Amino acid sequence: MANAKPDDLVDEIDEIRDRLADTVDALIDRTNPKNIARRSLADLKARFVDETGSPRLETIGPLVGGAIVVIAGIVVVRRLLR
Repeated sequence: MANAKPDDLVDEIDEIRDRLADTVDALIDRTNPKNIARRSLADLKARFVDETGSPRLETIGPLVGGAIVVIAGIVVVRRLLR
């Protein structure tokens, strides 16, 4: 770098500044609350719907089964306590 010309140094600084600006923009975009919510919703949807739009029964089935068990448990407990 001792033999670098001032114009070369200016060009290098400009390149570094541009890369840093891109990094800052990416961080701002990544931490935007709307974008976080959008990504979270897309992740959640991907768990229950495949790429073709069909429901993923391997994920939905256990969830529905668990909900039925919880509701049945609540009904049984309420009847026992009467």
